Amino acid sequence: MGGVNVLCMNAGDDESSYANNSNIQKKVIQNSRIFLEETMKKSGTIRFPECFKMVDMGCSSGTNTLLVVTNIVNIVHKICHERKLKAPEIQVYLNDLPDNDFNTIFKMVPQFCSKLENGEGDKSSKCFISGVPGSFYTRLLPSKSIHFVHSSYSLHWLSQVPEKLGNYNKGNIYISKASPPGVYEAYFDQYKADFSKFLQLRSEEVSPNGQMVLTFAGRSNADPTSNDCCCKWELLAKSLQDMSAKGFIHDDEIDSLNLPLYTPCVNEVKDIVHYEGSFTIDHLETHEVNWDLSNDEVESASDKNNSGKIVAKAVRAVVEPMLANHFRTGNSFMDKLFERYALHVADHLSRLKTKGFYISISLTTKIV
Repeated sequence: MGGVNVLCMNAGDDESSYANNSNIQKKVIQNSRIFLEETMKKSGTIRFPECFKMVDMGCSSGTNTLLVVTNIVNIVHKICHERKLKAPEIQVYLNDLPDNDFNTIFKMVPQFCSKLENGEGDKSSKCFISGVPGSFYTRLLPSKSIHFVHSSYSLHWLSQVPEKLGNYNKGNIYISKASPPGVYEAYFDQYKADFSKFLQLRSEEVSPNGQMVLTFAGRSNADPTSNDCCCKWELLAKSLQDMSAKGFIHDDEIDSLNLPLYTPCVNEVKDIVHYEGSFTIDHLETHEVNWDLSNDEVESASDKNNSGKIVAKAVRAVVEPMLANHFRTGNSFMDKLFERYALHVADHLSRLKTKGFYISISLTTKIV
């Protein structure tokens, strides 16, 4: 697999695009909105600066990107209205990797700004939106220039595949119940280094008393092979093995594929924040979302088949560029792969309702 720049979602707005298959991410954003508002209200005890500067890291593209911005702008206006304060101008920096589909976002910005100006609230308050391409594991913004950092559904992605993993994790593409000893440790060491680096870099960019709200995929317990974090990828590995059996790809290509992600448990997150030392944890919450966004009622076999297709489309929108970059045949077999994956997911969900686990954490910079 290539470097970090292949970690971009399917661009555009066609059937397999991220823009049309990111309802899970939208649900996570919606679930964390109250958490976001409570955090910002606590920071609002002091008057907002004349220009409130925020960055959304790992913004991706599509309507979810501007949904995040809308939520934050509305929360700022609500706080100012309740406290009889003048709403600030708001500078929004949208960050993602250079290959992210920024064009789709920027085409939506004029209509977005028009709606803000014509909506309720302080009409004199302006919102300015800029793109900041680059990895959030590097410095991106001037020192002490940012008042608020937001990130949703991004920080479980690593800066790289853990070093020296190579073909050691044969037949698997992530931590699995079948993974040999040492795979979990390699992934955790990479995550610890990356998350620590993220915190250290943001501490340089965030102003005194600046805040961050981060939401990312995690796992519900200490077991690194629990279903809520690994099963989805085990089923994808199984689907890839089916493709190998049919001659579309080779086993050695599967053996050398390791996804650059890590889903931490709460204690791992807390320990890293404490050890790195730049931020204090204000609050931490967790929530769960069904893979297919369904409720918990009993569903029919046809419902499960539909659920399998929903999950397959969502996963494809996220990982297809990585897979196409890794396999010699590119994306020529993707339709068949994700048809097979949908069947495996449907079979799994017919036996076990599985949820994704998400961690939301608010942090404040330490004053030194």
